[in-house]
Amino acid sequence: MPDSVFAGSVPKLYETYMVPLIFEPYAKDVANRLASIQPWRILEIAAGTGAVTREVAARLPGSSVVATDLNAGMLDYAKSVVTNDNVGWKQADALALPFGDATFDAVVCQFGAMFFPDRPRAFAEARRVLNKSGVFVFSVWDRIEENEFADIVTRSIGERFPGDPPMFLARTPHGYHDRDQIQKDVRAGGFSSLEIDTVPERSRADSPRIPAIAYCHGTPLQDEITARDPSGLDEATEIAADAIRREFSAAAVDGKIQAHVITVPG
Repeated sequence: MPDSVFAGSVPKLYETYMVPLIFEPYAKDVANRLASIQPWRILEIAAGTGAVTREVAARLPGSSVVATDLNAGMLDYAKSVVTNDNVGWKQADALALPFGDATFDAVVCQFGAMFFPDRPRAFAEARRVLNKSGVFVFSVWDRIEENEFADIVTRSIGERFPGDPPMFLARTPHGYHDRDQIQKDVRAGGFSSLEIDTVPERSRADSPRIPAIAYCHGTPLQDEITARDPSGLDEATEIAADAIRREFSAAAVDGKIQAHVITVPG
């Protein structure tokens, strides 16, 4: 199954566990960046379950937000939890956006670029639909070693499957972190300049089981685990929770997360 498939119960688990664990701090960061420039027409690419959508819509109530995602399941779930009046929804492929040239004042994409099969083409599409005075803001995760819970989960589950460790988290969410490559791809998409901010944040949960469930059940890592052992998901989750417990605490946990936030003038 492709790394971009968030199917079945995953959207609900993603919203329940992943969004508060790692996505909310960066959603607020994106909303703050847009609030400083007050764009009117905003396009969101790869909206997922709407973490950024709700923050941007709330901070900019006078703006019109179009939230898109290729994954119908994620988009349907987002519609059910994000009810702001200034948000519209559309299923769309980032590599072939169904919008006219220079339609938007801002394009945003939080933690979606890692999944694009052709990043320069996706960036070129963002540039095409952006007006000349607009801004493109997107974020990607830094390397997995800078993101403690994801790193611990990957290493601990790898020990359960030493001959074929599940590497989804390192390969995809944390696989597009090289600043030079990001700059090269953005320029290949037709932009002339960009600014990359490396932004550390904290990931907090009330127990070690929460990040274990988040990563093992709320991402395509679930499919990698069950492909190796169809009945092994609960065991792998407990292994990950025990590893986090050993590193941090049996009670509330607080780990480092880190991402690159890229600002690109139109």
